[in-house]
Amino acid sequence: MKRSEVNAIIQKAVDFLKDHNFSLPPFAFWSAREWARRRKETQEIKKCMLGWDITDFGLGHFKKIGLVLFTIRNGHMTDPQFKEKPYCEKILIADEDQMTPMHFHWNKMEDIINRAGGELKIQFYNSTRAGQLARDRVVISVDGLCRTIAAGAIITLKPGESVCIPPKLYHKFWAARGKGTVLIGEVSKINDDTTDNRFYEKIGRFPEIEEDVPARYLLFSDIGS
Repeated sequence: MKRSEVNAIIQKAVDFLKDHNFSLPPFAFWSAREWARRRKETQEIKKCMLGWDITDFGLGHFKKIGLVLFTIRNGHMTDPQFKEKPYCEKILIADEDQMTPMHFHWNKMEDIINRAGGELKIQFYNSTRAGQLARDRVVISVDGLCRTIAAGAIITLKPGESVCIPPKLYHKFWAARGKGTVLIGEVSKINDDTTDNRFYEKIGRFPEIEEDVPARYLLFSDIGS
C-alpha cells in the first residue's frame, strides 16, 4: 500500500468516528516528532501494539479485502510487565462489501460487536484438526443467546448486537451491501497478531508500505521499539 493511501484511509476513518461520536486516545493523532519526544513513556503502547492498524492482508485490494483497526488497550502474551492485563479492546471499520478473510485465532476469544452504522455479516465454520473447514454444525452465542447454525451459515449483526467467537472457530466478515459502513467493536483476551492468527488461505496480515508521501498518522508498526 502507498503511504498516501494509508493517510487517506485513516483520515476517512477519523471523520467516520467523529460522525459517530467515538473518541480515540490522544496518541492516535501524534506526529512522528511527538512520538520521538515521548519515547521513554510509551513502552506499553509500543510493546502491546496499540494504535492504528491498516491492512489489505497483503493482497493489494484494500477496498475489497481490507480493514481499518485501532487497538485501544491490550496486554502482552509473554512480557511480565504487561501480561497481567488479560484483555484487549479494538475499534474496527468495515466498508460495504469489504471482506476480512476467513481465519481463526489459536488462543483469543473475542466478542465482535456492531457498534453503529450498517449491518455486519459473519460466516462461520468449525475447524478440523488439519485446519480445514469442518462440516458439522456450529454453536455460537449471540448477545448471550445460544444458537446452533449450519456450517458456513451467515449471521447478521445489526447495531447493538454482538457474537462471541471462541478460539479455533473460523470466521470471515464484511459490511452488508447497501446498508452502510459498520463501526465494529472488539473485546477480547490478549491480542497478538504476529502469532495468534490462522488464515484459511495463505495471505499476509501486515501490508508493505510504499513511502510516496510523509505519514500523517503513524501506524503501530511505524512507532518502533
